[in-house]
Amino acid sequence: GCAQKYIVKNYFYYYLFKFSAALGEEIFYITFLPFIYWNIDHSVSRRMVIVWSIVMYIGQVSKDILKWPRPLSPPVVKLEARTNAETNAEYGMPSTHAMAATAISFSLLTATANHYKYPFELGLVAALVFSALVCLSRLYTGMHTVLDVIGGALISAVLLVLLYPAWDTIDHLLLTSPFCPLVSIVVPLILCYNYPKLDYYSPTRADTTTILGAGAGATVGFWLNNQYTAPAYTSENFQLGLSLVISKMVVVVLARSFVGILAVLLTRQLMKSVVLGVLGYRYKFPIGDLEARRRLEVEVPYKFITYSSVGFSATVIVPWLHELLGLM
Repeated sequence: GCAQKYIVKNYFYYYLFKFSAALGEEIFYITFLPFIYWNIDHSVSRRMVIVWSIVMYIGQVSKDILKWPRPLSPPVVKLEARTNAETNAEYGMPSTHAMAATAISFSLLTATANHYKYPFELGLVAALVFSALVCLSRLYTGMHTVLDVIGGALISAVLLVLLYPAWDTIDHLLLTSPFCPLVSIVVPLILCYNYPKLDYYSPTRADTTTILGAGAGATVGFWLNNQYTAPAYTSENFQLGLSLVISKMVVVVLARSFVGILAVLLTRQLMKSVVLGVLGYRYKFPIGDLEARRRLEVEVPYKFITYSSVGFSATVIVPWLHELLGLM
């Protein structure tokens, strides 16, 4: 399918909602979640990664069980960069963008409310605005119906309420249980290999494996850091005047983020090439063969190993680099 032609009448809404839609894409997750870990709080980051992984898995599986189609196009104009074949292959209910936005914003709010001094009302408004922008962007870009978006947000809200009382127990086990690394890798792999089968190819299994892989790698990193007391990020050395403290902290945060994102992106690129090369050799297919890359025995290990390496790099390798460069 060729892209539909359309006329933009209001560029403010166009760019606002195109940007908001990007807040539910891989590039946002791969930068924002590690940013919290490197610059704000380890415990907050752990909660967000685990909640995000659980919520997204349930959302992706629900799509392929319910099999509710996306809005018809035409009459709807779809503004996503994906081809029509890709977007039509993926079902619509619930909206995983809406689920992720709700989960990330409100888990950040609940995780920080008791640890940091800021007006709770301000945090609540920020979480609501963030969620609303992402949800509305899915309607504006023609990717979901109102019901898809409401369903996604509600499912996420219910999951957050259910997980909240158990979070301290989950976090304690995640950091201290000797079985944590094994469970963190084996359970997601079993879920990926037993993903609901469809009559035709859909990108949802690949997306789900990417998310669970990243979550698994990060979780192993969390556990490892706790076992071997990785250096904690601190600002105690900033015993200077307020303006100097702020300016130095901004420079350090920017430097950490630059080094971290560069390392994460390099890890992703390297592992993609290595894993695909090994799988191509093992299953005798050329690297550019898209159909072969969509096979279960290729797609799952390719995505899982690549993105678990990304998660591990973000939580273990990057902090080590930060310490090496004097950015702790």
